[in-house]
Amino acid sequence: MSEIKNILDSEGGLGQVAVERAVAEVRSGRPVIIKAGRSHLMMLCVEALDERHVATFEALGKRRARLLLPAPRLRRLGLDRMKPGAIALPTIDLARIATLALELGARIDAPVATLSRLDLAALELVRVALVLPAVIAFPVSVRDIEGEGLVRVEAAAIEAYRRNAVRDLHIVGRAPVPLEGAPETEFVIFRGGEGLRDQVAVIVGKPDFAAPVTVRLHSACLTGDLFGSLKCDCGDQLRHTARFMAENGGGVLLYLDQEGRGNGLSNKMRAYKLQAQGFDTYDADEVLGFDHDQRGFDFAAEMLKQIGVSQVHVMTNNPLKIAALETAGLEVVSDRRILGRTTDQNVRYLASKRDKAGHFIDMDSAPAQTGGKE
Repeated sequence: MSEIKNILDSEGGLGQVAVERAVAEVRSGRPVIIKAGRSHLMMLCVEALDERHVATFEALGKRRARLLLPAPRLRRLGLDRMKPGAIALPTIDLARIATLALELGARIDAPVATLSRLDLAALELVRVALVLPAVIAFPVSVRDIEGEGLVRVEAAAIEAYRRNAVRDLHIVGRAPVPLEGAPETEFVIFRGGEGLRDQVAVIVGKPDFAAPVTVRLHSACLTGDLFGSLKCDCGDQLRHTARFMAENGGGVLLYLDQEGRGNGLSNKMRAYKLQAQGFDTYDADEVLGFDHDQRGFDFAAEMLKQIGVSQVHVMTNNPLKIAALETAGLEVVSDRRILGRTTDQNVRYLASKRDKAGHFIDMDSAPAQTGGKE
């Protein structure tokens, strides 16, 4: 068994492996045990909670269960609060939990307590798992869970996971993939980062890596990139970037699996439903419990370093991306705007990014969409 342990240690450490297994359990809707010292916490994401869990959780929780909510959702419940908190659940009342976690217009109905270290680790775990950021949690004893086969993970491993995941990023494949408008293109596939999701560095043309390289960090947008949604400018930005690089000495386009500003595809669809009811993109995310932007770009910087890029001309409207690359040790020589078309459906979205997140967007400079509606 020592040989197996050595293999696990060499591939990111036992703690990383435990977090990845816990992420799989969370996404599958099963409880996970988080521990620190002699303390153990059973947690389950709210979106997986149903009638099957009620009797078991009430017996194990011994009336000590709590609903853990992030600060944005607590603000939506009427609190002036910048930190997450916990609401006591004397009984596992599914209707009350759903109201507090998701319902529009819901208000706080009980005192909110400060989170423990284990509680904070539970919220971080669901964030990495890309599920709704709301958790049912309660303390348990080792005797309660003995022989139950539940995945257990140290709080310290969850706390270190994102930082360590950057270190484990590595290339797993590369091949030429000619693109329309950019026929001389190579795809370099990285594995690692959060959740072991594959990330892509698209090398367009033959950029000189000894000089500043034109770079764009593009977060995946299934609806815009693939289906041509009129609700955003992502697809336009993606295709315009590839053509620009092909016509201007090449570059590197990082295609990052960070759908919905890092919230995941299912939460993006929840936010879209709220937008259809009148919320802007950031208010919709806050209703669900998300801050303005959940993404991290440190692993993107590591991808660039691994292919030999150290100085960049970055194509972006987002000041956070510029700051992240500089913080990671890359030299940002210049930045260039990349604008998509404005449509009746995306004009509010673009204005929100400009006004609420500080994006460099000149609405008067963006070309207007012609043709049909969504």
